[in-house]
Amino acid sequence: MLNLFHKPVRVALGALIASSSLVAAGAGALGSSASASTTNITFALPPAVTPNYIFPVMGAAYYSNVNLYQFQAEMFRPLYWFGNGASPTFNPTLSLAQAPVYSNAGKTITIKMKSYKWSNGKPVTSADVLFFMDMLKAETKIWPVYVPGEFPDNVVSMSAPNASTVVFNLDKAYSTTWMLYNELSQITPLPAAAWDKTSVNGTVGNNAGTTAGAQAVWKFLTAQAQTVATYATNPLWQVVDGPFKLKQFDSTGHTVFVPNPSYSGPVKVSYGSLTLQPFTTDAAEYNALRAGTVDYGYVPPQDSGQIPLLKSQGYNSSPWIGWSINYFPLNYNNPTVGPIFRQLYFRQAMQEMVNQPTDVKKALYGYGYPTYGPVPIEPKNNLSTPQEAANPYPFNPSKSKALLTSHGWTVKPGGTSTCTNPGTGPTQCGAGIAKGAALNFNLQFATGYTYVSQEMQQLKSNLAQDGIQLNLTSAPFNTVIATAAPCKVGPSCSWQMENWGQGWSYGPDYYPTGESIFETGSGINEGSYSNPINDANINATHTISGTAVLYKYENYLAKQLPDIWQPNPDFQISEIRSTLKGVSQSSLLNFTPEYWKLSK
Repeated sequence: MLNLFHKPVRVALGALIASSSLVAAGAGALGSSASASTTNITFALPPAVTPNYIFPVMGAAYYSNVNLYQFQAEMFRPLYWFGNGASPTFNPTLSLAQAPVYSNAGKTITIKMKSYKWSNGKPVTSADVLFFMDMLKAETKIWPVYVPGEFPDNVVSMSAPNASTVVFNLDKAYSTTWMLYNELSQITPLPAAAWDKTSVNGTVGNNAGTTAGAQAVWKFLTAQAQTVATYATNPLWQVVDGPFKLKQFDSTGHTVFVPNPSYSGPVKVSYGSLTLQPFTTDAAEYNALRAGTVDYGYVPPQDSGQIPLLKSQGYNSSPWIGWSINYFPLNYNNPTVGPIFRQLYFRQAMQEMVNQPTDVKKALYGYGYPTYGPVPIEPKNNLSTPQEAANPYPFNPSKSKALLTSHGWTVKPGGTSTCTNPGTGPTQCGAGIAKGAALNFNLQFATGYTYVSQEMQQLKSNLAQDGIQLNLTSAPFNTVIATAAPCKVGPSCSWQMENWGQGWSYGPDYYPTGESIFETGSGINEGSYSNPINDANINATHTISGTAVLYKYENYLAKQLPDIWQPNPDFQISEIRSTLKGVSQSSLLNFTPEYWKLSK
């Protein structure tokens, strides 16, 4: 998912899938008290990143970690939960169903639901799973992580033999790890008995049972979700199965949750309310932290020297590392500069002007690590390869310049380099690049993060040595991710580079096989990168078990540079009030505030 992500854990994802002993951190210590008090806990949202969409079947413009995990998941829990402390592994305890069972040579999946209830007293059933699936199948074009031929296309039929059983029949057998971690992980049961209608006063029934009906239901719910002023009052959104219900919400992203007394999970909320507090900048959040108005916040990297002061004020510091990579996309389909971006030598030249170790040291103050390929190298794991971690394209201005000059460009340091030898030969500029084409590009980055601005200003300075002019602008996070959308070649496909600052957090595609962001045709492959060898490598990871196919995929793509890799910051340097207990910082960012307790 787009955007945001302590202790390093060396673990293989597949090794823990079947373990029934995995539990959410803190469950034993907190018990299951349902008593509510007047205590409010305030959680600081990332700068300029706010929840802005409540309906879980959403398009790419709304597909952020804040919407997925800090907002929607508190009300509508996914079918399967992932994350055990820092380990990005399957968590059966917090899942709404038992682990899937495979039969028919791996082509049939049977899922048994647990005994959860909606807040209106009705049970969470197999019909609620099919309701989600019906809408998803009818509206795959809007689903950000959709790849043609994959989920939900690979589910050729589905049924609900009874209220607690779901059966999926697949088009072929798949790796069970990939199916659980990247396909079934996308499902969020939704309350069919309350939502399966096509208008406010419409009849609730099996409207979503046909494609046309499912499209009509989705259209109605989408229209309701676009009226953010009614989120806390619309009866639709009050039917929840998560630990919280929404009490207050406004267009700034200020969010107040209260406990859902009907929550069926292992731990119920034991305090009065949870506030998600928005901030326009990291400096504004830090000022609030100093003032003691947040219980769970963060210190910006540039203020990390103040951690001892914050400790004296009653906060404990804890870096939060995400299961993520960081990059910014190039729009391969931009009619003007797309042909330049399609040249591997150009992407190499640009990558060799990104000084990641220096950016980690200077802009992130050591609270981050480089991205050199498509698989996270932190938290420590056995899925990233030594080749990826070794940096195929280290900072090298002279080599960067040589790549351009050897491919038909006249380099003008401090000016604008131009193509003087057009054509498709090995020493020419490349297909689609006209004589006189200039290395002059627009890059928009997200506001609110000091380090992102510093890194982009440094990149602009570095690229100027090659005569590559970078025209920088900034905009709020939600604007940047909405702009960075896949588009077809044409006048409307005008964006060139977009940088929301924190790349991709693996989820709900937790196994880092990359189909959501790097496979041809994916709904969230922002730059429309397409490479048949890469596609074949990705598809092999879907059907062949083991890590060898994953290693082949990541080693190839690390050198192909589908985007520009950039330093991956710690999701945040958390500052947690010492009296706030039960916090577990999942590398997947799907936090569980129902476990929290704040003592006076």
